[in-house]
Amino acid sequence: MLKLYYSPGACAMASHIALEESGADYELQKIDLKQGEQRTPEYLAVNPAGVTPALATDLGVITQNVAILAYIAQTHPKANLAPLDDPYAFARMQAFNAWLASSLHPAIGKVLFSRPPLEGAARDDALELALAKYDLAEQHLLAGPWALGEDHSVTDGYLMVFTRWARQADLLDQRRFPGLNAHLDRVQSRPAVQRALATEGLSAI
Repeated sequence: MLKLYYSPGACAMASHIALEESGADYELQKIDLKQGEQRTPEYLAVNPAGVTPALATDLGVITQNVAILAYIAQTHPKANLAPLDDPYAFARMQAFNAWLASSLHPAIGKVLFSRPPLEGAARDDALELALAKYDLAEQHLLAGPWALGEDHSVTDGYLMVFTRWARQADLLDQRRFPGLNAHLDRVQSRPAVQRALATEGLSAI
């Protein structure tokens, strides 16, 4: 059985949603980041990087959302979570997912989760950079109605993580980001997403 190590509301939610969408047989192991459980010897034995998510499989552990999402989609093809029969479309999905991981996540993460919190000009500069990333997603990357266009994919749950963070922080302005707001609502309305949120003690926002 698959086992996902996750922290509620963190980026691991993307992998949690994908597992729920796939119909996979899996179990969850909560890692409390605020309590430092990611730095315990037990978890470091699973993922020496000390971050979530991590997915334990029969063959070993997979880390990083981009890899986990692709693995779930490829091992559960009937769920139609990725364009598996089109190498170009699959590569475009991976490019979107990699951008979320390497560009949007660190940008908004710096604004919201820096310790100590950013203040003054440092926060203003970080926020301007992060919002420019959301502009890129709004104007160029989001194909609509789903992230990749007409078909739902694992990218939708991943993008939702970061639009959800922005909305919680009152940064996802409806006039500036109408497409991202509509996409967030669309993703949060999916039954699998609602189940994942409920399991993590969260609800749609």
